[in-house]
Amino acid sequence: MSRPKNPPPKVVGPSATPDATLAAADLTRGRRSIRSAPTAPKSSPPNPPRRSTPGIVAVPAWSEHPWLIAGFSTRQGGLSTAYAAGGPPEQNLGYTSQDDPATILAARQRLVAALTKSRKPAPDLITIRQCHTGIIRGVARADLPLLTADHKALLRGDALYTRDPNLLLGILTADCVPVLVADTRTHAIAAFHAGWRGTLARIVERGIGTLRRDFGSRPQDLIAAIGPSIGACCFAVGEEVRDEFNSQFAYAPELFSEVYDSDPIREKYPMLFLTARAPGHSNLGPQIHMDLWEANRRQLLAAGLKPSSITLINHCTACTRLRDGRRKYFSHRAEQGHTGRMLSLIGTTTEN
Repeated sequence: MSRPKNPPPKVVGPSATPDATLAAADLTRGRRSIRSAPTAPKSSPPNPPRRSTPGIVAVPAWSEHPWLIAGFSTRQGGLSTAYAAGGPPEQNLGYTSQDDPATILAARQRLVAALTKSRKPAPDLITIRQCHTGIIRGVARADLPLLTADHKALLRGDALYTRDPNLLLGILTADCVPVLVADTRTHAIAAFHAGWRGTLARIVERGIGTLRRDFGSRPQDLIAAIGPSIGACCFAVGEEVRDEFNSQFAYAPELFSEVYDSDPIREKYPMLFLTARAPGHSNLGPQIHMDLWEANRRQLLAAGLKPSSITLINHCTACTRLRDGRRKYFSHRAEQGHTGRMLSLIGTTTEN
């Protein structure tokens, strides 16, 4: 029985078509499915971050004087991220080395616009190169501009005063005491930077004397506000500071208190913490705390102001917090020097 012969293989030459080649291999032409690259969903441009209103603490007792512009800035509602630690932008108003000068300038302009309610013409802001002294500078519109080419303060000192309208006097702080003073009769104004050194130099008391000398101000016509600054709760000082004040002020003992840290282990095992050092030279024992608010209030009283004419904001820059736990103010001491600055402002308009 003869076996069937396989058909001879089909030889495909160079002239064969692609279909013939596929047929020779018992294949048929297929169709490639070409998928287009997936189209990325269209995303709307991100919403620009909302700019909150610059934070300002007003002096409620001064609202009855429409000619008077005054306020203390807070940390909130600014443009700076230099000290925000990933949080919302903050209102740094000092030309610190960690921040952008253009951002600071823009933040100052926003603050002035918010405080003056965009009044036209906008008042001119005057600040001072603060150096913890008792230097007091009088300024006038004829002196403008009192700025360097990069918008920084030209004058050096720690207090400014004027009687010219449409000028804003500004003091920068991050724990030191800002004191604002206004004469309700002559409309003279003053702004003081009173750290412990300036307070020791009686900068506020001497400043009131300067207003009396230059503008005829009477103490009974003056009103004052002591702004946010480090309180006695957080302002620990050395024995040498207390000694300096004891030598200058009869009421100095009333400005200082001794604060003991609670330590359960030390209280339970006091023998473990004995020291051979002479009294006063051990790092154990109470801390000395100073009340700068009261020190400057006493200077205002000594200058003749009535107690009812003095407003104390009563906010400690080192420990005052917002409800969400963020700091309300910049604090040089609480943040070990890495911090911004608040700006305290006072000015007058031509309104009566």
